[in-house]
Amino acid sequence: MTRPPTAAQRRVIEAADPVTGRLKGTEAQLAALVKRGLAFRHPRPPHDHFLTPAGHRLRETPEPVAAVEAPAAAESGVFAARIGGEEAADAGPSRIREVHSAWQGLLELRRMTNPDGAVDRPCGWERTHLVQAAALALEAAGHRPAGAEGGGYRVRATPQPEAVAVREPDPGALRACAATLEQAGWQVGEHTEPRTGARYVLASPRRV
Repeated sequence: MTRPPTAAQRRVIEAADPVTGRLKGTEAQLAALVKRGLAFRHPRPPHDHFLTPAGHRLRETPEPVAAVEAPAAAESGVFAARIGGEEAADAGPSRIREVHSAWQGLLELRRMTNPDGAVDRPCGWERTHLVQAAALALEAAGHRPAGAEGGGYRVRATPQPEAVAVREPDPGALRACAATLEQAGWQVGEHTEPRTGARYVLASPRRV
């Protein structure tokens, strides 16, 4: 697990621009935040630094950074949306705020890293974190993730490049998940499991 930010780095995060997430600090502080997945360096001059979704979440909540980098988020190193199948967890107002903050941070990441500044289609980070990105879009839209047992959505990786599978036992809820992903800039299509006959959605980030 990555060490938490220092007090000076925390002050840099807290002083970020409230709208864009733009950061000001020493090169060492900014580089350390990038290494922790809390900031990214814009590829175009003047190469400013901005908060990632994890950085936005840390800035919006008083929780220690260990919560940001919990085991559920270890793979991506950033905010962990619920992919479905986790143990029962808090779904109260604090979680709703965290998810909203992460989604807004992701939209800002799209604006800053898509070549044309578009926010209506996924960015590079989402293409390398497909399951988390799709799950965040669903959770931010209010869909219910599956618990350890029972109904709700489940997002899983597939053998296909740049594609995730979304399963939801309720047909209406599955169609609603597909509509949400389509609105979030994903290409979606419904398919049927050959052996079980169960319907699922295959989703890929839209490029144009």
